[in-house]
Amino acid sequence: MGMKSSFLLILFIVPAVLADLRVGFYKPTCPDAESIIFQAVQKRFNTDKSVTAALLRMHFHDCFVRGCDASILIDSTTQNQAEKDAGPNQTVREYELIDEIKKALEAKCPSKVSCADIITVATRDAVVLAGGPNYTVPTGRRDGLVSRAGDVNLPGPQVDVSQAFQIFRAKGLTLEEMVILLGAHTVGVAHCSFFSERLQNDPSMDANLAANLTNVCANPNTDPTVLLDQGTGFAVDNEFYKQLLLKRGIMHIDQELAIDSSTSGFVSRFARDGNGFKQRFGNAMVKMGSVGVLVGKDGEVRKNCRVFNPKKKPTVPRPPKKRKVSPPSKKASKKKQKKPKGKGKKKKNPRAL
Repeated sequence: MGMKSSFLLILFIVPAVLADLRVGFYKPTCPDAESIIFQAVQKRFNTDKSVTAALLRMHFHDCFVRGCDASILIDSTTQNQAEKDAGPNQTVREYELIDEIKKALEAKCPSKVSCADIITVATRDAVVLAGGPNYTVPTGRRDGLVSRAGDVNLPGPQVDVSQAFQIFRAKGLTLEEMVILLGAHTVGVAHCSFFSERLQNDPSMDANLAANLTNVCANPNTDPTVLLDQGTGFAVDNEFYKQLLLKRGIMHIDQELAIDSSTSGFVSRFARDGNGFKQRFGNAMVKMGSVGVLVGKDGEVRKNCRVFNPKKKPTVPRPPKKRKVSPPSKKASKKKQKKPKGKGKKKKNPRAL
């Protein structure tokens, strides 16, 4: 009964949050915001198509810690180790692109567009440029006020399906949505250290692929990267699922999606239906982008995505000014001292008459 109640609670929470976000949030305050973001992402994509994978990873790693609040962008200080320096975030990149976008937006519309919305919109734009769905992004997120490395608890590449789903379910996402969102690996890369143990006698990996990857990862002094989708590694499409059916998944969790009975049906369906995958991918990204968002007066809109805004000093009310009372004049004091007429005279006794 308790599990059913929590599931129903999730269903009610997500639509409520989406209602606080809205499409076109910045039209009244910064009408060119999304255009500015797109131009910057397009410029970056033209020189490096791996930016799509980088932004997808940044967005995922941000939303799955404290919610989609741009806490991953905060730099560490001597007093605090921030999220970006936690182990799972060591290979997250494209912080400079977010800085560039924020600088352009601050020049156009100071303190209007949040860093959390920049990540969300920029990720959508990168997906579109890579051939993925052009899904509509509700905006209105605010930036978080906390970023701690100790809060980072993300599923690693060695987890199995049930372990991964525990984390996705905690964010209000279904098993199908987990399979869809892991489909973002269609444009991802992985370092050899993430999968090297699979290269030795793992029957779930194609033997030819294992041999090729063994050569790539042979140098012990380097940690090269390989495409997670060995077919169309820079395009957002359903090729990733086709590769899984051929035992060509690179990371353990990816190949497990095609093996585990709870998820194998989704993998087969998306391998057959590319358009269906794209549509559902867009929907799942919108839902993920609503996880733990701050709206209204919560959080802040940072002027610099890497640091929290300076705290405003509390205003202490001043005590009321004392009114100066001028001393009485000499004339006034004399008037006060002057006795009224008749005062002091004895009244006649009427009985004496």
